[in-house]
Amino acid sequence: MSILLPETTRTSIDALTPRQIVAELDKFVIGQHAAKRAVAIALRNRMRRQKLAPELAEEIAPKNILMIGPTGVGKTEIARRLARLAQSPFLKIEASKFTEVGYVGRDVESMVRDLVELGVEMVREERIEEVRAKAAQNAEERLLDILLPPSRPAAPDEDPHATRDQQQQTRERFREQLRAGRLDTRVVEIDVHQKSFPSFEIIAGSQVEEVDINLKDMLPGLFQGKSKKRKVKVPEALEYLTQEEEQKLIDMDSVARAAVERVEQAGIIFLDEIDKIAGREGSHGPDVSREGVQRDILPIVEGTTVNTKHGMVRTDHILFIAAGAFHVSKPSDLIPELQGRFPIRVELEALGRDEFVRILTEPRSALVKQYTALMDTEGIRLSFTPDAIGRIADFATRVNERTENIGARRLHTVMEKLLDEISFEGPDLEEKTVTIDEAYVTRMLADIVKNEDLSRYIL
Repeated sequence: MSILLPETTRTSIDALTPRQIVAELDKFVIGQHAAKRAVAIALRNRMRRQKLAPELAEEIAPKNILMIGPTGVGKTEIARRLARLAQSPFLKIEASKFTEVGYVGRDVESMVRDLVELGVEMVREERIEEVRAKAAQNAEERLLDILLPPSRPAAPDEDPHATRDQQQQTRERFREQLRAGRLDTRVVEIDVHQKSFPSFEIIAGSQVEEVDINLKDMLPGLFQGKSKKRKVKVPEALEYLTQEEEQKLIDMDSVARAAVERVEQAGIIFLDEIDKIAGREGSHGPDVSREGVQRDILPIVEGTTVNTKHGMVRTDHILFIAAGAFHVSKPSDLIPELQGRFPIRVELEALGRDEFVRILTEPRSALVKQYTALMDTEGIRLSFTPDAIGRIADFATRVNERTENIGARRLHTVMEKLLDEISFEGPDLEEKTVTIDEAYVTRMLADIVKNEDLSRYIL
């Protein structure tokens, strides 16, 4: 069995060293160097594994990572950006959504099925890009067939070659008009397939995959849907026909196989809130199933085979990144077997004023840049002075200290409250140049922050 990743994944990331991976993550996440370093090494080890002999590569399991740190410090963002960098199928899911077998809730295998669906969609989009030009060409020919009247047979006294040339010239003229947009107002009639999903009931707690019955094979035609004629304008018809042609040119069986292989070799699952299921036997009330959930998750993390509608998927080489605040519990409260499956542990630091100032200004999608761009759509030139940014960071830090510490997410609530007046009155403002300085920030936020009860609700 080949262990190589798809070509697009291998060539784009293979050249990046761990130091360069950290530099890429620095563009989006401020601080947390230890966590970035850990995920960079994990990703690089994946690339190193590809270059080994298949027999040895099969034995090397990924070193799963446990991130420990309060909410809003960048745990999820690091994992998400890493997956985007590696072009890997990525799934974020809360561990608290799962319940012990026998209880109402999602079973743990559903995370692998969800990851496979994401992988299928990822590969399908790549294949569509490859066939897009051919599909557009085929769709154009079909649309010209609809626009042009059926070709009449040549009369006995006519030259068939001349008739054919004339029809071809007419077709080319229509093609030019179509590409120039001169036919956009014309209405054509096309066959549109309606998706129909028959209703059937599944026994509670079971999965379609578990029944091991392929309904499409049992009841052919049931899922095909009916087609009906619709009158649409030429651009809409061309778009619909292009989509139809794309589907015809893509082999979904091949897509499913490639997706399963990509998930097995490059998939990343981010298990958030794992501290919520950390607990040992002896607790009372609704928490009794916590250890049961851990025991159900354990086989997935250590490596098992999950049945999905796209085939059997092995989880041996999927990278698991778990994260939790661990305010109440601690990592040692996880069952020993699960602890052993997360050998790399990194602690993320709480964010302070200096980090908030950097978060507001440095990343590519920094909050200040976002709000400036949003207001620019209304013709308002919004600018922030350095003193104003420092003051915003001060307020966010103070509210985090007095109430619940929600990390960088506090900046969203502070910025929304700060720009509430401008956002509401923006379209009606006569003065289109607005400068946010320290005095403006103090005027908008000081009263709320001063009243602790009010800041608890508003910010």
